[in-house]
Amino acid sequence: MHDSFDAMILRASDLGGAGSLPDWPVGFVDLSRESSEAEIGVLPRFPLIGFGAADHPLATRLDAFLEPRFTRESVIAATAAQPLAAAIVTQLLRILPHLPDEEALTAESLAYATLQGSAAHRDWIDGRPSMSAPLPEGRVELSRDGNALTVVLDRPEANNAIDRPIRDRLHEAFALANADRTIERVVLQARGRSFSLGAELAEFGTTRDPALAHAIRGTTLPAREAVKCRDRMEVHVDGACVGAGLELAAFASRIVATRRSWFQLPELAMGILPGAGGCVSVSQRIGRQRTLLMVLSGRRLNAREALDWGLVDALVDDPT
Repeated sequence: MHDSFDAMILRASDLGGAGSLPDWPVGFVDLSRESSEAEIGVLPRFPLIGFGAADHPLATRLDAFLEPRFTRESVIAATAAQPLAAAIVTQLLRILPHLPDEEALTAESLAYATLQGSAAHRDWIDGRPSMSAPLPEGRVELSRDGNALTVVLDRPEANNAIDRPIRDRLHEAFALANADRTIERVVLQARGRSFSLGAELAEFGTTRDPALAHAIRGTTLPAREAVKCRDRMEVHVDGACVGAGLELAAFASRIVATRRSWFQLPELAMGILPGAGGCVSVSQRIGRQRTLLMVLSGRRLNAREALDWGLVDALVDDPT
């Protein structure tokens, strides 16, 4: 793997826009070898990751910086396994900071739809383990106390995996908060030992038409309403906070997590990208570079790491 890494190193002078760039799944720039006056003209189609000198002026121009807790081997392996998904999520994260929230969510959905129709994602759907018995449908409990609306994910037997009933109910709950301005505080939490393991895997591939799936997300995606009440929203996390669960939680103005909580974006291995709003919400919390590191590596962050990065705002012993 070391030889592969060395072979994937580019110089800033290689990125001036002249000539053709190699067709790699990922490229690296050794910032310790670049002068402070070096410039990058054109970013490649694939993710370009820096290492060596985090304070180099070019560091913020790159798609990510290889931080100590993330290995180059894991990034190379993950991008080589899913090069199209890695390239598309990278290109999306470059665009999102220039868009308002609603347009950013649309751009994310379009990119997600592109990958939904890919051979890599279809292969993942065909190869996923079959469930021995269907789990009960998800439930969301709403309660109001004065000016506070509490929204509780209630599917502990499935580690609060988000199925269609939960998605629809969450959309309705946040729409209610946006319609009723007497609701000054929206609290999202969950029952059981996991906040959420993400989207219900059994439902992937239910809608085979990517254009139709994009249209559905435009009207029923909880993130569409959550982003409108984010300034009044707080989330209490305990245990696993994965995929769509993390993507939704990251919209909140305040996230409190227990010390045993952990966080992950595993979508790349499925041939897709975070499509429940996470490319928007997570990147706004921790920046596009660290978001891309999470996506490309699939690595879990523990609660302390999440706090250090700003993915959560406080750690507690009791999530309530």
